[in-house]
Amino acid sequence: MPTRRTAAVTALAAALAVTATACGGGSASGGGDNSSPGTLTYWASNQGTSLENDRQVLEPELRAFEQQTGIKVKLEVIPWSDLLNRILAAASSGQGPDVLNIGNTWSASLQATGALLPFDAAAFQKIGGKERFLPAALDSAGAAGKDPAAVPLYSMAYGLYYNKKLFAAAGIDHPPATWEELVADGKKLTTDGRYGLALEGGNVSENVHHAFVLGKQHGADFFDTAGKPAFDSPGAVAAVKQYVDLLGTEKIAAPGNAEYANNQSVTDFATGKAAMLMWQAAGANLKSHGMNPEDYGVAPVPAPAGATGDRATTSMVAGINLAVFKNTRNTDGALKFVSFLTGTEEQTRLNRTYGSIPPVKEAQADPAFTTPELKTLAGVLGSGAKPLPQVANESQFETLVGTAVKNLLAAAAAGKPATEDSVKAELTKAQQQMPAAG
Repeated sequence: MPTRRTAAVTALAAALAVTATACGGGSASGGGDNSSPGTLTYWASNQGTSLENDRQVLEPELRAFEQQTGIKVKLEVIPWSDLLNRILAAASSGQGPDVLNIGNTWSASLQATGALLPFDAAAFQKIGGKERFLPAALDSAGAAGKDPAAVPLYSMAYGLYYNKKLFAAAGIDHPPATWEELVADGKKLTTDGRYGLALEGGNVSENVHHAFVLGKQHGADFFDTAGKPAFDSPGAVAAVKQYVDLLGTEKIAAPGNAEYANNQSVTDFATGKAAMLMWQAAGANLKSHGMNPEDYGVAPVPAPAGATGDRATTSMVAGINLAVFKNTRNTDGALKFVSFLTGTEEQTRLNRTYGSIPPVKEAQADPAFTTPELKTLAGVLGSGAKPLPQVANESQFETLVGTAVKNLLAAAAAGKPATEDSVKAELTKAQQQMPAAG
């Protein structure tokens, strides 16, 4: 959920260095904030329409778990604006929940604090096995070469949403598969106060997600093989310029999109002010604005013609991971709870409720996940999605590069289209603000 996570990502950029040095991991005697071995505390992220909606969804499931195991779960649903600060405070003090939700792109950064229980072979065996999960989702659960710091709970991917009626009126009979086609279609669709594409340019997380995908398509990873930032490489510069040009040079997105940060682009698409939208599992949001599934189609985000491998990337791996606090007094109970939430039945029920994709492969067989939208997004997640860089400084990368793109979009909206020099200058400045490794 990108807009909910922006404040949290910013908080991590400021606080992680302190936490990493303050927390050396926990011990069984340290204890979380649970008071009894027969009780677990669960910090859930806000996935529904409100905190109360999440409680209504989750409380019956927790009671079912208690009936099965005798273990009572104390639930706290935490808004995204507070979640990361709460996790960081728990990591620093050693007093935290037993089980918690984390944004999957935080995994490597929080792994570096030592506060989360590693999912080694024994832990995976207790929750039914590593092979049950989508490989792409597991790739966004911690740094390469280390045991994952969490397991996937809810998965999402980006798709290109397009308005079928507006496409037909413009004489366009299929969604664009390449960026050249997207720009050409966008220009046909930009007319009478409507634009071809809606962007969420004031949203740091959205910006960095698209910069990452385009970076992959241009052969840029934003970090080198040693984990050092490479924000201003030629490929990264080309990727960011291409994205900003959708608003600045190509003018298929409205200048006001540079300020959008609270799902306004989704609203514009749903109300016909824009004909295309790149978003994660937007169906429930679109329905809340009166747009029905038959009104739109969903296709993969464009890629270069004939692209293969990383250059065919069309989404970052999006989603929510489930972690166990290392200081829990009840590791066995916590792993039983993780096993319950990642079981096929619960995966089906919870992801169906939230409109997300089950990262557990067996759960995807449920008819609820075979709608045209979710079937397309599941295909993207399975073959076209790559995890954001799994390095300890990943969250700082999100904040700094996302802000650089925001600045460039604002300049373009003000009549100053991006140039290679202006893009490189912004990305170089972002790279210079990265903390030193170690």
